[in-house]
Amino acid sequence: MFYGVYSSIKAVHRDALKITNKANFPVYMETPAGIVAPSLTILRNTFKGKCDIVVFYRAGRNMAKVIKTKLKE
Repeated sequence: MFYGVYSSIKAVHRDALKITNKANFPVYMETPAGIVAPSLTILRNTFKGKCDIVVFYRAGRNMAKVIKTKLKE
């Protein structure tokens, strides 16, 4: 299992694709709006102006969970 904290949404998208794209299965994103093909633009628009949002990248048995939340101290 991999946990990371990112400041770049582009790096999050890249790493999520790397984690899930290890088999001969198509990668897709599960957003609150539904299941879509993975796209940086869709990820950015899903997270824009919201907090506590979860997006899953899936391909076969491989999965990456991306969470946007506010940091609390």
